[in-house]
Amino acid sequence: MTELPSATELYDRFEGLVRERLKTDGVQRPLVVGIHTGGAWLAQRLHRALALSEPLGTLDISFYRDDFSSGGLHPQVRPSSLSGDIDGRTILLVDDVLYSGRTVRAAMNELFDYGRPERVILAVLVDRGGRELPIAADICALQLDLPRGQHLKLRGPDPLQLELKTA
Repeated sequence: MTELPSATELYDRFEGLVRERLKTDGVQRPLVVGIHTGGAWLAQRLHRALALSEPLGTLDISFYRDDFSSGGLHPQVRPSSLSGDIDGRTILLVDDVLYSGRTVRAAMNELFDYGRPERVILAVLVDRGGRELPIAADICALQLDLPRGQHLKLRGPDPLQLELKTA
């Protein structure tokens, strides 16, 4: 079984990496958007830590997933919330665990329904490997190579906890 750092340690590293990337890229006013649920929890914390004045955005990508009807997926749909114009903006898209890439692809599809951002920076807490689509995180606090039978889940929102399960 893989030994995981505490979610608090990992979040602190994540926040530091986000701050560093935004500073390096000269991004003053990112629009922070979290993907439900774990990404939204992380985005809330980042939004507070960065003291951003614009509202936090959240996406529920349930209906945008290409695997919506397979695998027994029964989503509890939550409303997406993006206020203001995203055209020409830098979006900091936040998710908890990057796996197949399908969640991020769905989030990008939904984002572009709202407008055309200048760019999207993908920040994930953990990249667990196993990509099915050509998607990579710009910011990642931890990279793991987990076999197909293992699943990583962020529990929260307070306290945040990483849970590793074997199917």
